[in-house]
Amino acid sequence: MQNMQISNQACIGDDVQLGDDVRVAPFVNLYGCSVGRETGIGAFVEVQSGAQIGARCKISSHPFICTGVVIEDEVFVGHGVVLSMTATRARLTAMVQFRRIKTGNSNRRWCVAAPRSEAVQ
Repeated sequence: MQNMQISNQACIGDDVQLGDDVRVAPFVNLYGCSVGRETGIGAFVEVQSGAQIGARCKISSHPFICTGVVIEDEVFVGHGVVLSMTATRARLTAMVQFRRIKTGNSNRRWCVAAPRSEAVQ
């Protein structure tokens, strides 16, 4: 783990796996999860045990990422988004939708808030 920027006001459990060049803002709670390289996590974020965040992601302030959620590489998670799994973990039940957009030479997956009726099935 090299070149990490971790706030001294972040709470990171001993069982958390952090990739190289990870940035963690103040008031973040990480426990039992993994965070890929070059990912930035904003303030007031909680990532629960068993969650996985890919490489080169940006997690804005105030999201709540529950147990079992997998966020792929190069995903942006917007302000205040809640990601959770059902008891069977068969589908994503959060009130979010994923959109692919073109950004320069790469595709980036964006995660944005959506009404419950548009939740991913």
